[in-house]
Amino acid sequence: MSASDPKDDLHFYLQSARDALLWKLEGLSEYDIRRPLTPTGTNLLGLVKHAASVELGYLGDTFGRPSGEPLPWLDDGAEPNADMWVPADESRKQIVELYRRAWAHADATIDALPLETVGRVPWWPTGRDEVTLHHAVVRVISDTHRHAGHADILRELMDGAVGMNEGNTSMPTDDSAWWADYRDRLERAARDADSAG
Repeated sequence: MSASDPKDDLHFYLQSARDALLWKLEGLSEYDIRRPLTPTGTNLLGLVKHAASVELGYLGDTFGRPSGEPLPWLDDGAEPNADMWVPADESRKQIVELYRRAWAHADATIDALPLETVGRVPWWPTGRDEVTLHHAVVRVISDTHRHAGHADILRELMDGAVGMNEGNTSMPTDDSAWWADYRDRLERAARDADSAG
């Protein structure tokens, strides 16, 4: 086995999370990609908007490479959580294109700088705001995969679609009867454990 380039490894895992997050929007109505499906308002398009903002911040501004993208939802005075939902006057196309531009900007930062490069996170406290590019990329990968997981659950609740992408569900079967039986077994196990405890 030959050694791989650490930047290639980081980019592979970042891109797989990006692709998974966008795939969760495919085939859904404007309502479905925006509707809040948890008590805290988690929604698919809002997750994409947030992920774009995170990439532009951690893999742009932090390393003195501002993108020039207007992000009014992050301005001083913006309402809390404004980066986690999409008003009707912001289109799916706008948010997806913003995310793709954020990818390109972040990838350019990763390509241009050594992983040991130190940046300053503008929204972290002074004196604790330094971070290496390596750390920032790992942070963004972690955040994006976390939100891709949220999107997995939201999409499954909506229409049963699961998996990382169209060609890789990463599920043992697509047999709905098997899944119904499996879920019933888990429910029984949970009830048995509760009554035994």
